[in-house]
Amino acid sequence: MKIKRYQIDAFTNTLFAGNPAAVCVVDQPISDALMQAIAAENNLAETAFVWGGGGEYEICWFTPICEVDLCGHATLASAHALMAEEGVSEEVIRFNSRHRGSLVVTRRETLYELDFPRASYARQSVDADLHPCVSESPVEFWAAGADLLVVYADADAVARLSVDSGRLGGLKYRALMVTSVGQDCDFVSRFFAPALGIDEDAVTGSAHTVLAPFWSERLKKNKMDAKQLSQRGGELTCEVVEDRVLIRGEAVTYSVGTILID
Repeated sequence: MKIKRYQIDAFTNTLFAGNPAAVCVVDQPISDALMQAIAAENNLAETAFVWGGGGEYEICWFTPICEVDLCGHATLASAHALMAEEGVSEEVIRFNSRHRGSLVVTRRETLYELDFPRASYARQSVDADLHPCVSESPVEFWAAGADLLVVYADADAVARLSVDSGRLGGLKYRALMVTSVGQDCDFVSRFFAPALGIDEDAVTGSAHTVLAPFWSERLKKNKMDAKQLSQRGGELTCEVVEDRVLIRGEAVTYSVGTILID
């Protein structure tokens, strides 16, 4: 068996920035065990597997250790792999996912626009268990599904934050999102998910289904520019439209190859 494999840097227009994802284009579904083995071998935050045609594809995402319900940057990377590398002529691609239903990606000149469902969040009390995991204390705590969202006073605090991944991975949360208002953008964030095998994600599209509505309410605006302050860094634009979040970014191809399976 031969599987086409693309490595794409998402949410950037420059190589070696943004968030790298592997995209495996398969002719037909393959087993979860094989997808997990390939994702572990790729050793990237996410590997996406896509199959289909005619503008409609099935998609799923795996970290090196598990399947995830939703991944923004690997969805953007998948659209780029299909449109820029596979010769798909449609300007709109519909991805059908196992857990989050239909996800639409539209190409708008150099940008890819992800149409994702808006996520919910709720204020929660201070979680003292988090304090030993982070170098600085947040000013607010919010629950976002299985994730914890914490707010810091400013972007400098977010940028200099250090996290004890070992301790964080032992808490009850799937992941930790940290955020603040931005300095040269509307808001900034970082994303830590050691429980998923990702100490820190470079640019997390799915997190913005929470972050964009959160900051939209605070800033009283629907369209926002965002930055993720990881080492690689990434830039996104977000728009909240009723129960959907439109997340836009660019992508560049790093490598093209073939996986050989006996």
